[in-house]
Formats: sequence, structure tokens, C-alpha cells
Amino acid sequence: MVYCVGLTGGVACGKTTVARYFAELGAAVIDTDAISHALTQPGAQGFEEIVRQFGPGILLPDGRLDRAQLRAQVFSDTRIKSKLEAILHPLIHEQVLAALHACRAPYAILVVPLLFETGHYLPLIRRRLVVDCTETEQIARGTARSRLSESEVRAIMANQLPRDARLKQADDIIHNTQDRDALRDQIAALHARYLAHARSDRS
Repeated sequence: MVYCVGLTGGVACGKTTVARYFAELGAAVIDTDAISHALTQPGAQGFEEIVRQFGPGILLPDGRLDRAQLRAQVFSDTRIKSKLEAILHPLIHEQVLAALHACRAPYAILVVPLLFETGHYLPLIRRRLVVDCTETEQIARGTARSRLSESEVRAIMANQLPRDARLKQADDIIHNTQDRDALRDQIAALHARYLAHARSDRS
């Protein structure tokens, strides 16, 4: 299987931007959030099961999932969170494995927001990469870019590892606290390192 780097970080730390830059350099990017989103579109397997278990009240008038309502329920009730995870996690894991086995890029970046919290994907990865910024920056970016309220961003943060605990588990850290040029420089250096690791792994 392809050499795999697990990419994680707190909400609004810049995981999507970092993954995009790695993709531009030639890495394959497998994003569990993107897979989850696809699985919960109308007609998809995850969507049908969510509606079956949660009822039609979880839908918007146009037939799509009411993601804001579902997110609020998940954060307020651990039983609902477990119920949703039991539906989606096996489907996401299956697609991740398929993508890794089919990958022909030099290495893969596997984006998992809760990489350390769940531990499900740790056996698949060779390096743990954390994208980091301050909690103040997380809140500012989350409210500006994701259209979330400060309380919603804080609720997501509360369901993730504290920043210090996340950093302690990292093999590599990207500090997303400066401009885009500084971010790209860090990614380019890591890209060269991961290419070398992948070549060594294959030899």
C-alpha cells in the first residue's frame, strides 16, 4: 500500500489549504470529511441510512440533510453522535482503504480531523502531521470562513483534543500562523521529506 501521512489539526487550523498545497506538489489527498459529505448527499448510502434512523425531520424542504440541525444534535447528545458514527464510519473507512490501495501517487495525505481522538486510521499511516495555529486564530477563522458562530466553533473545539495534547502526538508540525508563502515553504520541505521516505519504503 502507498506510503501514507495522516494530516490532522484543530477546527479552522487550515487542514484543507495545506492538503491542497500538497496535492499541487503531486501527493494524493484522501479527505475523510469530503468522503463523509459525499456519502450524505441525497441518494447516497449514508444519506439513506441516516434518514431511515433519524426520520424525515432531519431533512430540509429541498430534500437535503439539515446539517446544522444534525450538528447541533451530535454536540448535545452523545447517543446521537454514536448513532451517526456507527452509520458513517464503516462506510468512510471502506472508501479510504479502497483509495489507498488504488493510489498511484508517490505518497498519500490522509486528512482526518479526529485522527488522534478516534485512532481508527493510525494503523494506516507512517507519519503524523499536525497543522497548528492558536485557539484565538481558530475562532477567528472559523467564524469568518465557515459561517459558524463562536459558540459553534468552541463546541467543535471541545470535542477535539486540546492543542498541547495534539502537538505531543505529532511527528511533524506545520505552523499556520504566518502568510501563505511561509506556509508553502513548510509544505515544500515536508514534501521533499515524504518523497524520500516513500522511496526508501519501496526499496
